[in-house]
Amino acid sequence: MALQIQIMPVTAFRQNCTLIWDDETQEAVLTDVGGDVDYVLSEIQKRSLKLQAVWLTHGHLDHAGGIPALLERINVPILGAHEDDQFLLDTLPETTASYGFPICPAFTPTRYLHEGDTLTVGNYTFQVLHIPGHTPGHVVFYCATVSLLIAGDVLFYESIGRTDFPRGNHDDLLRNIREKLYILPDDTQVIAGHGRMTTIGHEKMYNPFIRA
Repeated sequence: MALQIQIMPVTAFRQNCTLIWDDETQEAVLTDVGGDVDYVLSEIQKRSLKLQAVWLTHGHLDHAGGIPALLERINVPILGAHEDDQFLLDTLPETTASYGFPICPAFTPTRYLHEGDTLTVGNYTFQVLHIPGHTPGHVVFYCATVSLLIAGDVLFYESIGRTDFPRGNHDDLLRNIREKLYILPDDTQVIAGHGRMTTIGHEKMYNPFIRA
């Protein structure tokens, strides 16, 4: 038995919504439901999984814009991001309209997340790390048992998240990557918010924005 993942790019921005489940208990969570809710729910239903929660890394529309539509179909807690991203969730109606997305109502998560919180899916525990920089309230999820990091828009394959959005901070992002992510084991698999997977070791060696 093992922890399973399925990465599902959603929306026109091809944001990586990830389905994570324990194949022993069949308990599952979703991360960053940015849209395409019918597709996302169909993947859960075809595996007969029990959705326990949605974990949200940050408040940008391509990560959070599908959550109100999801809640119309299934009642689960929305965990995250940190409260410093509530201003982004409050402006979702305007930002989704401006980008041509289906208009998303503003919402407040069931619970904000903070550095040191833990989340579970089945028998697996994830640690919450607060990584401001791309947004002020960005969090990531790390499971030491399986060496897996759900990184949102903090760290990409040989790249990092943009910091030119409202309340972004380039220096904060670099410092948090260096001090909180580059101390993880080199074999840690990284699921980024967009694009291909990478590892901490690869980024420490090859990332042109921030090497170890």
